[in-house]
This record gives sequence, C-alpha cells and structure tokens, in this order.
Amino acid sequence: MTTSTTRPLTARELEDRDLMSAMAAGSIDAFEAIYDRYCDRAYRLARTVCYDDGHAQDAVQDGFLSVWRTRGRYQAEKGTVAAWVLTLIRRRAIDVSLANERHRVRADEDDRPDRHSGDDVFESAASHESAELLRAALATLPDAQADVIALAYFGQLSHSEIAAQLGLSAGTVKGRMRLGMQKLRVTIQQ
Repeated sequence: MTTSTTRPLTARELEDRDLMSAMAAGSIDAFEAIYDRYCDRAYRLARTVCYDDGHAQDAVQDGFLSVWRTRGRYQAEKGTVAAWVLTLIRRRAIDVSLANERHRVRADEDDRPDRHSGDDVFESAASHESAELLRAALATLPDAQADVIALAYFGQLSHSEIAAQLGLSAGTVKGRMRLGMQKLRVTIQQ
C-alpha cells in the first residue's frame, strides 16, 4: 500500500490571488513572490514614465512599498493582481517624474543668465506645462483605462500581451484603450 503525500506549495508556486491573501495575513514570502513576478515589468513601466534609471528604480521601490502597505486593500473582483501592482507602480512613477520635472525646471531657471529672455522662457514653460498636463490627464483616467494605456505605451506591450497579462479579451483591451485615449484628448484640449 502506497500513500501519496503532497507537499505544501511554496509561495512561488501559488497563484497571484492566493499570494495576495497570504500577504494580507502578513507573509513576507508571498510579498517576495509577487515582487519576483512583477519587478521586471514594473521597472520597464517606471523607466518609460521616468526616462531615467535611478528615478525608475526609486519609483519601483516606492511602488512595491505601497503594495506591501496597502496589501489588504486589493479586491480580486476589481481586477488582476498584475493590474493592481502595475497601477500602483505607474502612479508612483508619475509622482516621481512630476517631482523631478519640477526640480529640473527650477534648476534650469536658476542656471540661466537671463531667466526672462522671451522665447526661451515661453518654450520652456509651454514644454513643462504640456508634460505636466499629460501626466495629470493620465492620472485622472479610470484605472481600467489608465492600466491598458500605461501597459501599451509605458510598458511597450501589444494588445494581445496586455489581454493575456490582465486576463481580458483583446476586444476589451482595445475598447478600454480607445475610451481612455478619447478622454485624454478631451482633457488635454481643455
């Protein structure tokens, strides 16, 4: 007579939702498994938003700290763990990018010999305002639309890759993308 014993699954073998349940209960192993699964995608997303390796690394670190701090707020019925994690990372990357843009503009203004020289000041202000407007507009979109746009443009994923990652149909991804882009156009044109 043989007895079959099944060993318990390790954190890395668990499904995302099971990991989130374990994280909500305080499991560091579950957090490490989530981090290992999504750190590369999170970095690509943050790097595309921040345009700087150091700032992207800061955004990813702060974003995963936010994942840990808010682990009890994840709601499976609202979306996948991947979407939730990458939304937190995207938001943190936008915050880091905005903060660094403000700092850069102030530093550029301080370094100019003639800070009020006509066209240069206007162009710099217009460029800075456009960048902030775009980031702010993206942050106002509903999460479902912002997620697919962020994954497409910042994460450089195709519609089918986004659909697979978020567990959606390609048509749903395209619809969310279209609606989000329409809202961005309206927001930016105002």
